[in-house]
Amino acid sequence: MNSGKTILIFIGLSAALLFLFVADILTGPVNISPGKILSLLWGNHTGDPALGTIVLDFRLPKALTAILAGAALSVSGLQMQAVFRNPLAGPYVLGISAGAGLGAALVILGFGSFFSLQQVSTLGSWLQIIAAWAGSGLVLMLIVIVSLKVRDIMTILILGILFGSAASAIVNILQYFSQQTMLKAFVIWSMGSLGSLSLRQLHILLPCILFGLIMALLLVKQLNAMLLGETYAKSMGMNIRLSRTLIFISTSILAGSITAFCGPIGFIGIAVPHVVRLMFNTSNHRILMPGTILTGAIVLLTGDIISSLPGNDIIIPINSVTSLLGIPVVVWLVAKNRRLSTVN
Repeated sequence: MNSGKTILIFIGLSAALLFLFVADILTGPVNISPGKILSLLWGNHTGDPALGTIVLDFRLPKALTAILAGAALSVSGLQMQAVFRNPLAGPYVLGISAGAGLGAALVILGFGSFFSLQQVSTLGSWLQIIAAWAGSGLVLMLIVIVSLKVRDIMTILILGILFGSAASAIVNILQYFSQQTMLKAFVIWSMGSLGSLSLRQLHILLPCILFGLIMALLLVKQLNAMLLGETYAKSMGMNIRLSRTLIFISTSILAGSITAFCGPIGFIGIAVPHVVRLMFNTSNHRILMPGTILTGAIVLLTGDIISSLPGNDIIIPINSVTSLLGIPVVVWLVAKNRRLSTVN
């Protein structure tokens, strides 16, 4: 693809991102005029305080969270597909999501054996978030240790799946012995939500995602080398184990942070990288990486708009929406006999 067409695609993606961001803020059960929303965003809080609460405390953080989550999960999937050279690898292939789920389950379900739901709630959502972070970090640490000892990348992939399965098994045991109220709270968390974050929590999530994305951008050269195999990468003087470890850390920060704050959100990491490869017709990560960031944010903003069901009080779980959006993409690629590969 020539550079002129690539630039046009990036301009189109940027315009679509801006449009959908505004549309997401405008969308919701309560009809608020664009002028009123613009006034609130500009700092004019006079008038109905309820409208300010809806826009500034709910819709704006939700739209910003959708951008961060879409970019983070999509880049995580792009990195995992390059490292494992597996077209169906996603951000949760290493068990990061399962580890975060285990941490959240220990707080919601484990504490439920000793405290009531009200008592757990008084501890604040931060305890649940920190526990989910710790769970994903624990799985990452195990993967990093294994990667330092094992050379075969497919063996690491299988062990990551096994670690995730072990974490899920523990969660199932906790669910079996948990109280009904605690079980309901955990099921709600497991459905995923973009609207549960406040601006204060975004101040924590934003630097984490930016750090993970910057790491990913700095690892573009290593990702391109890995597409051609470890032998070629070594011939270029690349330290395979160090590069792999840094990629795993970046993926854990991105996927683990989103899972900790928003719950599990599926299929974004698998589908978006393939869409971007078809869009740009390249396997060069210098183009794929920024394209994936923009496209992932666009897809999740779209999913958030769909989940809000304008004009209704119902909000569909975001995990269900992303699954319905992501599955047809993979099926369409297979039906069109397009080779699901990280190398074109």
